[in-house]
Amino acid sequence: MPKYLYEARYTSEGAKGLAREGASGRRAAIAKTVQSAGGKLEAVYFALGDVDVYIVVELPDTISAAAISLAVNQSGFIATKTIALMSVEEMDRAAKMAVEFRPPGR
Repeated sequence: MPKYLYEARYTSEGAKGLAREGASGRRAAIAKTVQSAGGKLEAVYFALGDVDVYIVVELPDTISAAAISLAVNQSGFIATKTIALMSVEEMDRAAKMAVEFRPPGR
C-alpha cells in the first residue's frame, strides 16, 4: 500500500482539545480515521515548531488520502498537508525511467 505523510497544525481550538484528550487519545482517534479509509497507522510524532504533528500512514490510494485530508481540514480544528512517500525501490525505478524534458529557454 502507498504511504503518506500528514503534517498537521492545530488551531487554538484543536490545541485545547488535544490538551483535554491527551496525545494517546488523539493517536487512537487518528488510527480509527485511517482504518475507516482502509489504511493502517504507522507512526504519530508530536513536534515543536510550525508543524504540531507528523503522521505516517499506509492507505489504499490517493483518493483515500484526499478523503482523510478533506475530513480533517473541514473540522476547522486542524490544518493538514499531505505528502506522498516513496520507498527506495520506487525511487530507483523512477531514476531508471526515461522521460523527455526541456529546461526553460533551451
